[in-house]
Amino acid sequence: MSPRRRRRPDDLDFILAHRGRKRKRTGRVQRRRRAGVIAAVFAITVLIVVVTVGFGAGAALSTSCDLNSLRPVEIGQNSFVFADDGSLLGSIPAERNREPVATSRMSKWLPRATVAIEDRRFWQHGGVDYVGIARAAWKDVTAGKVVQGGSTITQQLVRNLYIGQEKTFNRKVKEACLAIKLSRRKSKAWILNTYLNSVYYGNHAYGVEAAAQTYFSKHARQLTLLQAALLAGLPQAPSDYDPYHNPQAALDRRDEVLRAMLANGAITFAQYQHAIRSNALDLRPGRIYTRIKQPYFFSYVIDALDKQYGSNTVRQGGLKVYTTIDPRLQRLAIKAINEILPYKEDPASAIVSVEPGTGAIRAMTAVVRKSGNQFNLVAQSARQAGSTFKTFVLASAIEQGIDPDSTYYTSAPFTCSVGPWCQTPWQVHTYDNSYRGSMSVTHGTLASDNTIFAQLTLDVGPRYVWQMAHRLGVHLSPDKPVASIGLGSLAVSPLDMAAAYATFPAMGIYAKPMAITKVVLPGGHVDKDSGWGKPQTKRALSEGVAWKVTDVLRQNALYGTGTGSGDGIHVNAGKTGTTENHADAWFDGYTRQLCTVVWMGYPKGEIPMLSVHGLTVAGATFPVPIWHAYMAAALWHHKVLGFELPSKYPVYHAITRGNYGSLGYVAPAYTTPSYTPPAATTTAVTTQAAPAAPPAPAPTAAAPAKPKPAPPPVHTTPPPAPPPAPPPTPPEPPPTTTTEPPTPNPDQTP
Repeated sequence: MSPRRRRRPDDLDFILAHRGRKRKRTGRVQRRRRAGVIAAVFAITVLIVVVTVGFGAGAALSTSCDLNSLRPVEIGQNSFVFADDGSLLGSIPAERNREPVATSRMSKWLPRATVAIEDRRFWQHGGVDYVGIARAAWKDVTAGKVVQGGSTITQQLVRNLYIGQEKTFNRKVKEACLAIKLSRRKSKAWILNTYLNSVYYGNHAYGVEAAAQTYFSKHARQLTLLQAALLAGLPQAPSDYDPYHNPQAALDRRDEVLRAMLANGAITFAQYQHAIRSNALDLRPGRIYTRIKQPYFFSYVIDALDKQYGSNTVRQGGLKVYTTIDPRLQRLAIKAINEILPYKEDPASAIVSVEPGTGAIRAMTAVVRKSGNQFNLVAQSARQAGSTFKTFVLASAIEQGIDPDSTYYTSAPFTCSVGPWCQTPWQVHTYDNSYRGSMSVTHGTLASDNTIFAQLTLDVGPRYVWQMAHRLGVHLSPDKPVASIGLGSLAVSPLDMAAAYATFPAMGIYAKPMAITKVVLPGGHVDKDSGWGKPQTKRALSEGVAWKVTDVLRQNALYGTGTGSGDGIHVNAGKTGTTENHADAWFDGYTRQLCTVVWMGYPKGEIPMLSVHGLTVAGATFPVPIWHAYMAAALWHHKVLGFELPSKYPVYHAITRGNYGSLGYVAPAYTTPSYTPPAATTTAVTTQAAPAAPPAPAPTAAAPAKPKPAPPPVHTTPPPAPPPAPPPTPPEPPPTTTTEPPTPNPDQTP
């Protein structure tokens, strides 16, 4: 192999010279190509201008470029729900999370930053910036890629509002035409504000207010220079510049906006130098559009809005909804439940308060210990009413002329086997299987005696009781009259029961539950056609019937199963309820100002509550203490009002008893109750008067004592009543006919 020949110096010179000539030729070719590209770009730019002017002007004269003939794209905006005190309960998110605001409610940096980075000649051009188009084309060519768009803010707004995002030559021409027309029709300030309220900033946020809340948990007017610059840079590529997922790209884009603001004279050099030093994004993810303060009431409001406007309108409506709910009462309700039922294994409990006479819902909440509840316990649940339904039997009886004070039935095991309502024998017993012999309907109410009310229901008529419940706005499940309806065998909701019971302190006026007082439509117009804020009332009972029901239930709150419910200041009335298997427990009660229902049970089903804090649950063991704790706080410092007197008292007459079956044997030891109700000529007294018998002490919130479900029986020799005592009831039942109304009690307010 011959050795490699070394290059001579003249060979090297030749090679170097050759390479130099080649580089020069390549440079000349590149310069020619670049010049050709520039010339082509310039020609294209000129062509675009000509096309835009020519075709745009032509299109401007045609119907295809008519703003009036175009239907704006629905972009929607969030709806907001407010409590009675004006505090925000939550928002109903639109498909596009958006909350428009005026320019005066934006930080001054937002419009400046947006114009600087998106359309620096916004205030000079007429909707289409031909200089900007040429500048953008030149930068794209010199960079070898698209680095700057040529669309103005007006063109982008037209694209967002009218013609969508399709990318065709016809669309570009139409976009330019419409931008020119829109610029002539609307002011620059209007165009910029509308753009800022509709452009997409990423993370489901449309418009600057939604973006400010989404990224910084503050209003648009509170944004700093750095925060405004960050937002202004997002619309070009929200995903690429997402500060949550790509913080460095977001930081670089923010600095680019700051440089554009400096170049456009929007900020001084000193402001730029101070801002550019920061490497922090200071993000604070917002929850204003996802946080709901009162979920049960909130869902009820949404249902009402959906019924009135339709779900699509609500989700894109931009509504401002003002409601009846009192946040203070909501807090007190939750506090009362947690005080009486503090443990995580405790059953759920719900509270709803309604204002008598108006139906305004003042409280609607529940405490559910275990997750998985997907419906509104207060408004949507259907649970057996138990003995709270006896109040409707009592109202039906009084309306038919039956005097509860002087009409007697026998408390004994009862078997219904005769008549159309008992084709299948129906056996009735009391809650604790104790019986008291002959007793008045009033006494039977205080003892919550099932056997008394089973017989009374059959005499009144189950269908009549069913109609009474419907008259008082109660939705039943199943919705048909049955023999056991008076004992609460049908399912109801706490809200319906609260509205029904509120009829009694309202002297027979039923008011449909009302949650919304005012709705402000997009544009600031108040909806006056839907009837928001106007109570929907009707007379369901006479004043006399409502008054007498209250008179009996007031006694029950003092001496019966509702003992301990009152606060000793505000006179109250109410009725407990417990289902046969202890799966539901209630106390439905009211004062002159407020009607409140407390329910307790397990949301997932009819699960017996046989040992809660070591006690078998009944209406008196837990719902009564919860009601007491809540209402005592709710009415604190409120005016003391007695129940009203009727303009006309009930007129009673004799009734014909039916034969429905058989009664069992009653031991003599249970013939005389420990309490004798006031005579028929005495009306309800206020809590300031001394009671006829000492009521049981109110159970405390920490350790609720279990009162017996009925006054304890005594032996044949009754103890002397404490002074002042009412006249004793004669040993034999008096006649069931009375013609004169009772004398009004001076302590009871008209």
